Amino acid sequence: MDTQRMFLAIFLSLAILLGYQYFFVPTPPPATESIVASSPENGKTEGKSVASAPAPVAAASLLATAPAGASVRQGREIPVTTSLYSAVVTESGGMLKSFQLKNYREDLAKDSGEKELLRPKNGDNLPLNFSWGVEPGTIPPVVYVAAPIKEEDGGKVLTMRGKLPSGLEIVRTMRFGDQQYLLDLTIEVINTTATPLQGAPYLTLDNRPFAKESSMVFVGPALIKDGVLEEIKATDLKKGSRSFTGKISWAAYEDNYFLCGIVPQTGDQHTAHFSVQDEDRVTTVLAGASDVIQPGQSQQYSYSVYCGPKTMAALKSAGHELERSINFGWFDVMAKPTLYLLKFLHGYVGNYGVAIILVTVFIKLLFWPISQKGMKSMKTMQKLQPKMAKLREKFKDDKQLQQQEMIKLYQTYKVNPVGGCLPMVIQIPVFFALYKVLLQTIELRHAPFFLWITDLSAPDRLAIGFDLPFVGGIPVLTLLMGATMFLQQKMTPATGDPTQQKVMMFMPLIFTFMFLNFASGLVLYWFVNNLLSIGQQYLVNRQETA
Repeated sequence: MDTQRMFLAIFLSLAILLGYQYFFVPTPPPATESIVASSPENGKTEGKSVASAPAPVAAASLLATAPAGASVRQGREIPVTTSLYSAVVTESGGMLKSFQLKNYREDLAKDSGEKELLRPKNGDNLPLNFSWGVEPGTIPPVVYVAAPIKEEDGGKVLTMRGKLPSGLEIVRTMRFGDQQYLLDLTIEVINTTATPLQGAPYLTLDNRPFAKESSMVFVGPALIKDGVLEEIKATDLKKGSRSFTGKISWAAYEDNYFLCGIVPQTGDQHTAHFSVQDEDRVTTVLAGASDVIQPGQSQQYSYSVYCGPKTMAALKSAGHELERSINFGWFDVMAKPTLYLLKFLHGYVGNYGVAIILVTVFIKLLFWPISQKGMKSMKTMQKLQPKMAKLREKFKDDKQLQQQEMIKLYQTYKVNPVGGCLPMVIQIPVFFALYKVLLQTIELRHAPFFLWITDLSAPDRLAIGFDLPFVGGIPVLTLLMGATMFLQQKMTPATGDPTQQKVMMFMPLIFTFMFLNFASGLVLYWFVNNLLSIGQQYLVNRQETA
């Protein structure tokens, strides 16, 4: 009997102890390692803690998931339409699934549909996935509940609220302006638990190329860090991911004509990490500094997001130095004035092909005096060829004396032996500047000229009912350009030795092959420039023979 009473007493004591622990003592958080963002300033972990506050709970506790067997609600897809674009936002992750530009088509065909900037494949992550305290992709995306879209200040506001199983609550607010491609994203992280939480914010972009065809200029991520523009080709990322820490003005994915980018609005220092996930999907992760959120408190993070065309007007209107994504490199000083002139003339003539012709005439007039002097110098050099041949023969065994006599001959007739080449050398930077403009200016995308030239940003091809090997249609404008270059060469006085002259005869053929796949706008410039040069050479030849 005493033994039974002893076991009963032990049983009741355990029941009372376990019951008290269960009903009256709060469960302590699991002791796991904290995952915090590296400090952008020194590369070490850093948190904004309060001196009298208890130690923050490790952010790894946010990895808690819903109980096994619990049903996960499928998020809806919410369409948002403005005057410039149509977007689709998913409740699953609050991410962008589609972003179509109303003023741009997929390709030249009128029925090709609006330009889609997002081309995710099955299983891809979507842009604007936000996570706090844990690396992106560590936990499944939050399934938000979206409130009805509100109209505010001429735009639309979408608010979404979601909660993690750990007790962390996230409120996303997206503001879509009606007359701009820049949208605002505000994310509020609320700590609904009884303990402090420590973590860093991560906002992610996932992009595939905006177009099926490859770009001739640049495709890949870019950013401005500490005032310096950095561009990383997507092909280079396959060799290894890249990270940049500092004052990040924006981080984006871009090509010739379009850009999707994030502009951080809160925090002075960020880390932008770029990587390639598979064949051509580029992931951009923008991470901020670590914060500590006290129980019942919240932390707010603000971003701007640009998804749209790389037009100077739209990018400057968006601000944040986004216009620097239009990068002409070394030729920026000459290229941007040329771009402004091209757009100015288009405002009057309404055709970019005609505007290119007018720009070519303007540049030719600008260099007319230099070209005129160079052509006259070459004409004089042609007349001196017999005298120069005699000097070469006379002093063939003494090269130094031969050079001295040549210099005396030049001085006597007041001619510069390189005077004929100087105009071409001076115009080369102008050519490359215009080349950059015509290749990167979105205004020329799908811009028609006349007849078969329906896209000045694409090679010219005249369809003949069947495809020719390697070229498809007939490159009429390119062949005309080669013909005018040959005619110009025949009219230009020959000044070199016979071997050099024979080599130069191949230049029109070489240039014709080079220009076969160039933008027809650039070929048009070179063709018109050749015609003007032929006219100028004709005048010089006529003056010399008069």
